[in-house]
Amino acid sequence: MAKHTVIESTTELRRSPAAHLDEMMAAATVTGERDVALREIPFATQVSLRAVPGSAGHQALAQATGVGLPKQVGQVSGDVSGTAVLWLGPDEFSVFNAAGEDLSPTLESALAEHEGQVTDLSANRTVLELTGQAASLVLRKSCPADLHPRSFAVNQAITTTLANVPILLWRTTENGWYLMPRASFTEHVVHWLVDAMNEFASEPVI
Repeated sequence: MAKHTVIESTTELRRSPAAHLDEMMAAATVTGERDVALREIPFATQVSLRAVPGSAGHQALAQATGVGLPKQVGQVSGDVSGTAVLWLGPDEFSVFNAAGEDLSPTLESALAEHEGQVTDLSANRTVLELTGQAASLVLRKSCPADLHPRSFAVNQAITTTLANVPILLWRTTENGWYLMPRASFTEHVVHWLVDAMNEFASEPVI
């Protein structure tokens, strides 16, 4: 009699880049006046779009996202609660959805025969969420960008570095940030952030 092998679905087999670091991130949480917390947003959708502004492809993709496409560096169309689009370069954008909705078919259909490109890069980067009153102070230890609200407002995003690692940095709320390193750099970034958070776990010296 033939033996039957049960194979798990690909969904059940998926492991996010920081899944094995969940307990460490949770343990690093700081409460109080200088609170800060770190967690991963696993399996978020991240689709790369390429289209020249003003072209038919650009117009079609802008309509298909439901929130348009940013017109200049730093802008984000939409917001973190649903679908958002980050500006990465003159003709390059990243469509983001934290719930992991499959957006590629709609975007590919909209682009059709127009000049441009739609590429699902969801597995290329992970998403780390840093929140709390001390979140920006943690980032400032190794991020060269000006993080002051006058220069970096809520719902803006840029390409920068953290701990010598290239990341996408998105200010989602006044005290909330999404950091998007490439999957292969995730462990390095998490360990660096946890170490940087440790300072705020002790009472400030008066």
